[in-house]
Amino acid sequence: MKYFLLVICFLFISVKTFSQQFSQYNTGTLFDSFENPAQAVFIPDTSNKIAFNFFIPNFNSNLYVTGNAQVPLKSRAFTGRYLNTGLTIGENRFSRANANANIYLIMFKVFNSLDGNQEVGVSVQTRAEGRGLFTDETLLLLNGSNGFTNNDYSNIFNNSYTAQSYHQISVTYREKISKKFALGIKLSGLLGIQYQQLRIDQSHITFNRANDAADITLQGRYRINYTSGDFDKHDLLPSFKSPGAAISIGTALRTRDNFNLQLNVKDLGFIHWNKRSRVSDFNTMRTAPDISTARREDNLYATTYQIIRSADEIQSFVTPTNGIIELSANKLYWLDYDKRLRYSPTFILQKEVFYDGYTAALVNPIQYNNLVGTLTASYNNYGIFNAGLQFMVKSPNVEFYIGSDRIMQSASFLGAARKSDSQINKNAAYSGADFFLGFSLKFGRLIEHPLNSSYMPLGDRPGFITRIWNGIFHPGRDDGD
Repeated sequence: MKYFLLVICFLFISVKTFSQQFSQYNTGTLFDSFENPAQAVFIPDTSNKIAFNFFIPNFNSNLYVTGNAQVPLKSRAFTGRYLNTGLTIGENRFSRANANANIYLIMFKVFNSLDGNQEVGVSVQTRAEGRGLFTDETLLLLNGSNGFTNNDYSNIFNNSYTAQSYHQISVTYREKISKKFALGIKLSGLLGIQYQQLRIDQSHITFNRANDAADITLQGRYRINYTSGDFDKHDLLPSFKSPGAAISIGTALRTRDNFNLQLNVKDLGFIHWNKRSRVSDFNTMRTAPDISTARREDNLYATTYQIIRSADEIQSFVTPTNGIIELSANKLYWLDYDKRLRYSPTFILQKEVFYDGYTAALVNPIQYNNLVGTLTASYNNYGIFNAGLQFMVKSPNVEFYIGSDRIMQSASFLGAARKSDSQINKNAAYSGADFFLGFSLKFGRLIEHPLNSSYMPLGDRPGFITRIWNGIFHPGRDDGD
């Protein structure tokens, strides 16, 4: 945490590589099957029975910033100076930052039934999730006090941010209960890495211009699970200091008119941060010196840090993961007589469980033989419209994909990072970046139905979930049939 504002806004740019990108929906990739537990990854009589990523990371990372902060933040991050374009005082304007990262280090799944009913898998991944809300005046102050005409201001620094990262070790089980219905579950153990939360409920500043100083008063809460300055690369290794658990449940239903419907409750869980964590309910005033000099950022950060850590108490606490609920509908259309060209759109509605975010998305993949091109469009309740592109090579036993669900913003952000003045000065609906990449292979024996099998099967019983299902809804049915 180097600068107060950059912590809030760009904390996640360099975080280790959350969230599933919409472009992967109904692709049948190994990544898709772990993110949506009811999704099948194997095709009987076509693919082999073991899928693995061979320790090649499959990941998605994204970031966006909205509001008047875009130009000042990009100019500060990429050129070292602030451009105060569009910043206001006293108008209650704020900017929003959101970032997520998700990297699967291990994905391993096995087909476990001759009739295509069961898939079992394990995965190891690292996730990070964060969000922040901050005022125009916060950025303006970091460039000095000249923009403030009055000597006293109240509640212009009521900022907040939350960020947490953790390892996730999961087991998944999918079963096709009937020809039309499948159910999947993903059970996860969580190992917390980092957590920080800052909430400023009230704030006041008085400028002492004669002494080039400012008296800052803040009231709110700060929580952190580690000692600042002591965190190093060894703390990134999995440990049981801050354990947790999560669950994902997915259902898939094929209707009579051949629509594929999915309902997913994903990554609903918690982390218990260790007893050496700190909680500070602060309400304190400190004086920041030399707020017009080249050291103003360091001085403002040091003063703010003293305030928010002024009431530290050592205690554990529990936080939720960013669980989401998703509902999707998909249908396949063949575009040619030989069934080599197909279009398979998916409409998705997503709602965050513990936050106010919700998103609608339309995924438009067109596949010719083993090549897939996907155009994705989404819109959320913050007024952000995204358009993305994905390229995929998808055969029964090999898959590779690359893309971005924010293609234009990612290109603009890359231009700003290369110090393009036109991109740095561009104050669009939002600034952001998104990138995902994945690969996996299937190997082992070919999955074959009994009538096509090149070897003699020993016989199968229905899966565990099917036996429970039949016991409830079809009493008296022979589970062996």
